[in-house]
Amino acid sequence: MISFYENYVNNILELHNDTRGVLAEIPQIALDWVPGFEMNSLNVLVVHITGAERYWIGDVIASDPSGRDRDAEFKKQGLSGKDLIQRLDENDNYLKMVLTKYELEELNKKRTSPRNGREVSVGWALSHALKHTALHVGHIQIISQLWEQKKAS
Repeated sequence: MISFYENYVNNILELHNDTRGVLAEIPQIALDWVPGFEMNSLNVLVVHITGAERYWIGDVIASDPSGRDRDAEFKKQGLSGKDLIQRLDENDNYLKMVLTKYELEELNKKRTSPRNGREVSVGWALSHALKHTALHVGHIQIISQLWEQKKAS
């Protein structure tokens, strides 16, 4: 794998490991807890992160349809921490498999988003997926902190 793609995958894996750390520490009841109006649960966020990563890297970059139902991601409930970690593991393996095939020249190649027909470069799709994951991992960490505060009060 080219160094750029190795570094990219390692960044995603670090974010996934941060998420696993939260999931290992938090009780099952907290996975569906929503801390406030128009906020998401940990279940929703992990399902959404993995769905979005799979979409941008699989559907868009690799032209490998996932059958993603984005709206359903925001209704997900009842998954266990083990289920969520399994989703992260599956994405880890998929990203490694897909991105080992790419060379640096691919970064400027254009792809079309199946969802809206928008044309983006491979580099843009990769950076967008990483930014999106990092944003939601931050949300996951904050929700975990809010749960701990709620539990302590």
